[in-house]
Amino acid sequence: MPLGLLGTKVGMTQVYDADGKIAPVTVLQVGPCPILQVRAEKPDGYDALQLGYLEKPRRKATLPERGHVSANLDSRRRQQRAKAGVTIPPKADVEPQQFIKEFRLDKAAEHKVGEVLTADGVFKDVKAVDVIGTSKGRGTTGAMKRHGFHGLGASHGVKKHHRSPGSVGSLASNRGSGRPKKGKKLPGRHGNARITVRNLTVVRIDAENHVMLVKGAVPGPNGGLVMIRPTNKKKG
Repeated sequence: MPLGLLGTKVGMTQVYDADGKIAPVTVLQVGPCPILQVRAEKPDGYDALQLGYLEKPRRKATLPERGHVSANLDSRRRQQRAKAGVTIPPKADVEPQQFIKEFRLDKAAEHKVGEVLTADGVFKDVKAVDVIGTSKGRGTTGAMKRHGFHGLGASHGVKKHHRSPGSVGSLASNRGSGRPKKGKKLPGRHGNARITVRNLTVVRIDAENHVMLVKGAVPGPNGGLVMIRPTNKKKG
């Protein structure tokens, strides 16, 4: 998995590209993301980088959250480990972070704890990205809204059954019983799921403001957390 960054969805707008064509784009606030921890194959069993995003006020952070990023926090556990001769792992020495995610790597990481990753550095030569977000929760919805059914006809023969999912049961000769088949599209919970939109073209990167413009739509509401990584979609 390639190294990516954390960010938030700002909203959608439209810009003109180099050819003078207008393109609908999503504005993403990407990073900066400090490296909080470096995972290695030997002690952890896999290679990864743990990144943080958005500072959290210290008064709202718990003591474990502050100790995870601070090198100078004095606690009873650190005193006991120091007396036992245990070396404390390196800390990023930053403010507590609101969001913490790991990006698994195919090989050992070349970065160190405390480095700050930016959109201009990670996506400098990247032409397309994958954006991972959580879609808007719609609650319990009917079959038409959940699955995009057209509904039944509105003629005189249909009696208050316009938005129903249609017949549910199956023929006994089809399955061996009259029960509904597994996977039948019925009303239920809709949205609030992790969705990955792949191969979005990177239109522009504003290194000074840590903003990235990608062509197309991104799941989730404005202000929602997203993960951005170089695309792994291969063209045939």
